Amino acid sequence: MAVRDPIDQREYEPLARDVHGEVLQPGDDDYDEARSIWNGMIDRKPAAVVRPTGAADVMTAVDFAREHGLPLAVKGGGHNVAGNAVCDDGLVIDLCSMSSVRVDPDAQTARVGPGATMADLDHESQAFGLATPAGFNSTTGIAGLTLGGGFGWLSRKYGMTVDNLRSVDVVTADGELVRASEDENPDLFWGVRGGGGNFGVVTSFEFDLHEVGPEILAGLILYPAEDARAVVRHWRDFVADIPDELTVWIVVLTAPPFPFVPDAYHGSPVVAVAPFYAGELADGMALIEPLRTFGDPVADNVEPRPYAAWQQFFDPAYAPGARNYWKSLNFTEFTDETIDASLEYALARPSPETKFAMVHLGGAPSRVPTDATAYPHRDAEFVVNIVARWNDPEQDDDCIEWARNSHDALTEYSTDGTYVNFISERTGEERFAYRENYDRLVELKRKYDPENRFRLNQNVKPAE
Repeated sequence: MAVRDPIDQREYEPLARDVHGEVLQPGDDDYDEARSIWNGMIDRKPAAVVRPTGAADVMTAVDFAREHGLPLAVKGGGHNVAGNAVCDDGLVIDLCSMSSVRVDPDAQTARVGPGATMADLDHESQAFGLATPAGFNSTTGIAGLTLGGGFGWLSRKYGMTVDNLRSVDVVTADGELVRASEDENPDLFWGVRGGGGNFGVVTSFEFDLHEVGPEILAGLILYPAEDARAVVRHWRDFVADIPDELTVWIVVLTAPPFPFVPDAYHGSPVVAVAPFYAGELADGMALIEPLRTFGDPVADNVEPRPYAAWQQFFDPAYAPGARNYWKSLNFTEFTDETIDASLEYALARPSPETKFAMVHLGGAPSRVPTDATAYPHRDAEFVVNIVARWNDPEQDDDCIEWARNSHDALTEYSTDGTYVNFISERTGEERFAYRENYDRLVELKRKYDPENRFRLNQNVKPAE
């Protein structure tokens, strides 16, 4: 598809006139804020940023980009690690002004704008003791999280984020607003549930909600790094037979200077066991007792706490501005060999900010057929998230190399599948992200975006 040379700034005047929201260009007061995203490695300069106030503005912006042959990027929460939310010399649709959340407590549903974050959704839904599975960091944008599949602390009980999606409104490549659900445009609805931003700009999400909290049981049990192998093996054996209400993750990280962590361990490598239980608190306490009494933990702050507070617990560790490069792999089992290979790299993290997470998933997501949604990884019993984070640009090569080497060392034990939201490269890993659903996504792309207007994503090319 041909892309024309950058257009004169004066050609943006009709766009500014036709939208109700802002149109920002280089030199405008809010331009740098609008082009900034969570990953500090990304520094791109779009020709213009449109901040729509509603679907009509999105339609106008999509039409303008098409008519002028401009690259088009879509920014929801701006949390995508690859930086696909912004582009150079093109048009960015920044959805931050469309962040409303409307909960229907009787129907137990929520209508969510594409600029909303997890914190926005939790704030409104928890007012009624309701929630939907959505991530583990409250600043994450709902739009990008959902379009890539989405999983979090509630997923073992209630499924992936996309498994709780009822409908979407989408502005397609031809600038038309359509509704997609199981009953309307079901092929498009299938595609947006895991196929990323390949098919248009979602201007509204409708989710099912579930009774959660407001108090849940969660916290961290910390062990010194030298206990890592024993702790991870015990975790692997423990989660083999637990109810869906319980989720337990492992994170190798640098001990934070939190009050519950002894001073002697501040800044030291530790292994964190993170249980989360969404059910009767007394039942949860009894259930996780084998975790809390194993070995000799140096800290334990597992306790009843508000669900929304736990969703924000890790926010300081994922603050914006740091440099990030992530990798992810899925596993059907977590063998001793897999554990040893994981810990070889987890215990050699290249920076204090870097984390190595081992996630137990399974549960409800695994009981959904692979072809039910575009998200294909229904066989993922375990997920490894390799989260390289650092602040000094001179560390770029070392940190990226560590992440890639970690990934390569674990690939032989994995399904080869990777979570699309944790891909740091702009291209090249689509087959691993979409797996057996890729060819069907190509057909869908040919129908809804044959010229590949929406290509600044983990792209499905219509020509393949």
